Amino acid sequence: MRRYYRLMLGKRGVFSKECFDGSFIGADFISEVDLSEDLRIITHWKDFNAKYREVWLNQYPEKTKVAAGLACGMLWTVSKGIKIGDLVLCPDGHGSYLVGEVTGDYHFALGEILPHRRSVKWYPGTIERSNMSIALRNSTGSIGTISDITKYTEELEQLIDGKGIPTLISSDETIEDPSIFALEQHLEDFLVENWSSTVLSKDYDIYEQDGEVLGKQFPSDTGPMDILAISKDKKTFLVIELKKGRASDSVVGQVQRYMGYVQDELAEENQNVKGVIIAFEDDKRIKRALSVTNNIDFYCYKVDFKLIKR
Repeated sequence: MRRYYRLMLGKRGVFSKECFDGSFIGADFISEVDLSEDLRIITHWKDFNAKYREVWLNQYPEKTKVAAGLACGMLWTVSKGIKIGDLVLCPDGHGSYLVGEVTGDYHFALGEILPHRRSVKWYPGTIERSNMSIALRNSTGSIGTISDITKYTEELEQLIDGKGIPTLISSDETIEDPSIFALEQHLEDFLVENWSSTVLSKDYDIYEQDGEVLGKQFPSDTGPMDILAISKDKKTFLVIELKKGRASDSVVGQVQRYMGYVQDELAEENQNVKGVIIAFEDDKRIKRALSVTNNIDFYCYKVDFKLIKR
C-alpha cells in the first residue's frame, strides 16, 4: 500500500527549490557518513537507531537522547523507511506543499546539501495548506523533519486531484463523535499556545530544544503524541492525549503505548514517565480503567463562550 509522508527539506523548507530542481529529497544528519552498507544489512529502525544514536551524540555531545532519537529516526525513514512509489508532501516555505513520488533507493551525495538522498518525480502542481482539513493541517504542521500522514490518504488523493473536501473529515474508525474530534483539534493548538494559563504549566513545560517547541504531535513508533511535556526539574516526561471523540478504551491504550515508547526510547536512567488524558466530559470508562494505574491522570475541560455588548 502506498504511504504518504510530510517531509521538511531543510529547516522551514529552505532547500525545497534545490530539491525540486534536482528531483530529489534528502536529509543532512550525520552528513559525512555513507549509510549504503548499513542500510543494506540493517532491517529494523531500532537497530539503526541503536548504532547511529551514539554516532550522532558524539557529533553533538550537548544534545539529548531525545534529540538523537528524533534525528536517527528521521534519517532511517528518509533513507529506507520510505518505499519506492510512496508520496511525499514537502512545504515550500510559502504556504504550499510540493508533491512527489519517490522513484529511487538511497544514494549518498558527499559534500552536497541533504546528502542522504532519494530520487523523486515531482508533480506539476502544489497543495495549498489552506485547503486542508483541520486534522491534516495539524499533522502536516507537526514537529520534526518527517511525519507519516497515510491515514489521510482519502483526503490527500482528493487534494492532489484538485477536488475540494468537507472541512470535517475523519477516516479513523476509533472516532465516535467527529464534532468533538474537530473541536479538540483546536483545543490541542489552544493548549500549546496558552500553556502558561493551564494548571499543568505549574509543574511542566512543553518539550522544546534550542528554543523550538518540539512537544506538539511528537512522533513515536505507534503514531504522534498530542503533546509531550517535561517537568521543570527535567525528571519526569508527561504524555498528554486528548480524547478527540475516540472510544475510551482506545485513548487509554494509546496513552499507555506512548508512555512505553517514551520510557524505552527517550527517558534517561534518572527520568520517569507519567500520562494525562483530557476529555470534553466526564467518562466513567476512562476513570474505571485508570483506577488501577497510578501514573495517568484524567482531566475534563470546559468551553466558556460569551457575547458581551459594547
